[in-house]
Amino acid sequence: MYSSAYLDYLIEFHATRDYFECHEILEEHWKHDPPGKRKLYWVGLIQLAVALYHERRQNIIGAKRMFRSSLRIIELEQKEFELLGIDVVLLKKMILDRLNQTDAVFIDFTIPIIDDQLLGECEKLSSERQLIWGKKSSLELDQLIHKHTLRDRTDVIEERQRKLLKKQKK
Repeated sequence: MYSSAYLDYLIEFHATRDYFECHEILEEHWKHDPPGKRKLYWVGLIQLAVALYHERRQNIIGAKRMFRSSLRIIELEQKEFELLGIDVVLLKKMILDRLNQTDAVFIDFTIPIIDDQLLGECEKLSSERQLIWGKKSSLELDQLIHKHTLRDRTDVIEERQRKLLKKQKK
């Protein structure tokens, strides 16, 4: 019933707490649809993960911007979020609480899933991947905190270079 990308997103979100990877997974999924037919609700979930990534890195301005943007999309796409098995009222409250938070201590975020079948599937897949659903992250892990600066971007740079050369030939 749910896409494998969505399940992967939820597992990364709740078992590894790798919010950057969550963003990567759903962005790739979102891009499978042609421009003009892309689903806005995926962007809302992507931005939620990006907000948490920023917050964990102490980029509070970026985090709040992404939380606000995610919240706007959730309000616009409430029905779609409900179809994703999410308690939308609670999710919106949790984001608003995060926006009003004044301390700088990062706390993991749990998407309120109300579909027991979805929750069971996520827990099962997490276990099969030897991950613990609901595990708390450790801020000691530089890989989680600074992932965007540590990853290998060779393929992206090479693709951009190919496109630039192709454009120059025209």
